[in-house]
Amino acid sequence: MTKIDIFSGFLGAGKTTLIRKLIAEGYKNEKLVLIENEFGEIAVDGGFLRDAGVEITEMNSGCICCTLVGDFTAALQKVIEQYHPDRILIEPSGVGKLSDVAKAVASVPGCEIGAKVTVVDAGRCRMYIRNFGEFFNDQVHNADVIVLSRTGSASDGKVVTATAMLSQLNPNATVITTPWDELDGKQIVDVMERIDSLSTTMQEMEHHDHSEHHHDHEHEHHHDHDHEHEHHHDHGESCSCGCGHDHGHHHADEVFTSWGVETPKKFTEAEVRKALNEFDEDASYGTILRAKGFVDASDGKWIYFDYVPGEADVRRGEPAVTGRICVIGSKINEQAIKELFGIE
Repeated sequence: MTKIDIFSGFLGAGKTTLIRKLIAEGYKNEKLVLIENEFGEIAVDGGFLRDAGVEITEMNSGCICCTLVGDFTAALQKVIEQYHPDRILIEPSGVGKLSDVAKAVASVPGCEIGAKVTVVDAGRCRMYIRNFGEFFNDQVHNADVIVLSRTGSASDGKVVTATAMLSQLNPNATVITTPWDELDGKQIVDVMERIDSLSTTMQEMEHHDHSEHHHDHEHEHHHDHDHEHEHHHDHGESCSCGCGHDHGHHHADEVFTSWGVETPKKFTEAEVRKALNEFDEDASYGTILRAKGFVDASDGKWIYFDYVPGEADVRRGEPAVTGRICVIGSKINEQAIKELFGIE
């Protein structure tokens, strides 16, 4: 059986960064294949991981849990037959439902799900629950392990609040709150493999407890990972997922849209920063949840960028075959975004 780890997480949470860390530090001496699914027309992340020697299969213009279920199943079977990997890493679209992705994986013969991991931006947890509850809550509710990102830059209060909210949605998941640069990738993999968890620590303590009396403790953490639990998310008048519908189950392509382009246009760093800042300041572009890409720069170098609401990361990087820009959000104004980036 081929073990499959699924890395879920909302747009911009840091899934790719976590996977890169685990490939470098956690999955030692394993033959790996990564299957990426971009909700958008242009793939951006794949090139960042090929340097690690990982075989990558990319699927674009849809989401594993909706329009690409058939393609996904075929791709998974092909990967197993062609590469015979020890482990497959699946990075679904940020707007994909973890429950649907896991269901699709379970339908493929010769596969077993190892860990279902959800990456959550500690500073945006409350906002995503409020605005995109159906998708975000599904990712949290169905995870075995929840990894908080950007805890080093978030306030202690935000980390504590996020952890409490996540534990309420999924009391059975292990939540990793330590900043990633303070952890080795192997430590995270051990948690995913349940080698290092509260339940195993408790069991070890009980094993080494030679006292004759019995302890009846009440624990805040429940560690029975084999039972089914239910979570009901009711969309009423307060539904703010952006779809305008009043029904209980949505597919990602009913709520989110994307715009992508390949371009030889040269940019200055100031132009890129100004465009990303506009997403925060001007609602006419729509609700922009993620923008990323790389473009040629006027000085002969290349500019790489990542954007999530309230935070833009612009940096220099190696040349690419052509420039790529991808924007994902709800009710986005494609024409306005084209004009913002000066794309004809």
